[in-house]
Amino acid sequence: MPSPHRMTSKEMLERLVSFPTVSSDSNLALIDFVKVYLAGCGVPSTLVFNEDGTKANLFATIGPMVPGGVVLSGHTDVVPALEPGWTNSPWALTERNGRLYGRGACDMKGFDALALAAVPDMLAADLKAPIHIALSYDEEVGCIGAHALVERMAETIAEPRAVFVGEPTRMRVVNGHKGLVAFETRVRGHAVHSSRIDTGVSAVMVAARLVTWLEDTMAENSSRPAPGCFEPPYTTLHCGMIAGGVAGNIVAESCNFITDIRAIPQERPEDFRNRFEHYARTVIEPGMKAIAPNSGIVIVDLSAVPGLAPEPNGEAEALALALTGANDTGVVAYGTEGGIFQNAGWSTVVVGPGDIAQAHQVDEYIELEQLDAGERFIRRLIAELAR
Repeated sequence: MPSPHRMTSKEMLERLVSFPTVSSDSNLALIDFVKVYLAGCGVPSTLVFNEDGTKANLFATIGPMVPGGVVLSGHTDVVPALEPGWTNSPWALTERNGRLYGRGACDMKGFDALALAAVPDMLAADLKAPIHIALSYDEEVGCIGAHALVERMAETIAEPRAVFVGEPTRMRVVNGHKGLVAFETRVRGHAVHSSRIDTGVSAVMVAARLVTWLEDTMAENSSRPAPGCFEPPYTTLHCGMIAGGVAGNIVAESCNFITDIRAIPQERPEDFRNRFEHYARTVIEPGMKAIAPNSGIVIVDLSAVPGLAPEPNGEAEALALALTGANDTGVVAYGTEGGIFQNAGWSTVVVGPGDIAQAHQVDEYIELEQLDAGERFIRRLIAELAR
């Protein structure tokens, strides 16, 4: 086996941040770097490409291919860094006042760097159960890559004991988050002069009724909050973008809007999406078509992220608490790839360095103290699996 090239977590993070892996672009340069790095350590890796070969997931196993290992999961993509106000280049890691600045430093290349920098220590530890490193693409736009990644891993690796998704939680163990579906509604009306609106179908006014249904349904949900620590403690339905119409005196021919639904673990976001479509088809659309048969409503699904449900006596939770030294867990409202791993039957929690408040921000950063805490966590994990 070749002598592994050692890099500190900070050095590894510097390399990872230098790759501008915005979700709209390819991540292959970063994946190639990781593949070569792992090969230099004597660790083979597997790539799982998207359909056109422009992006790839990567996973690798360090240690024996036996059941009872741990998956360290991270994503490689980042959100754009086009906002004005960056003090330094977002693609060059910069240290100031105990912080490391750069796009993705917190979300979530910091965790990726910890896992990769620790590979030589994993190799030297004579692990009795393996550590699997899993890196995905397109998490930021709907956890797209992780589905194929988890499917291939399930076919390839021995069943793991636990999955740790390293999103920034300040190393707090998170055992639950909401599920998400996002979709676009395209309303096609019938344009006429507004003085004869009775002969037309206003796509804007139809869209307004549909958006109101979302708000009314959310109000119903808020009247029966779920037990637990979610904020807010109910399923939310939100219209974040809407566009339609061409003039104030023309009945709008088209109007499109985007909805996201974030459901507590006790509920399924898909159920609310299906209720929305049922309302559109049975209550709204017949009246539209009675006036203009070519009018109608089209719903285009954009993304779906399963929720992460707290597991009674969950192995991942127990192990993560032991490694962090904490005695309590939390939940978050944002989504992660954790539910995808959990749906594969693998015990999963979210735990990683950094603060989610820094994600997607100008001058995004991770504190050096948080990187140190992540290193301690990884060292304890290696020791646990070497026993």
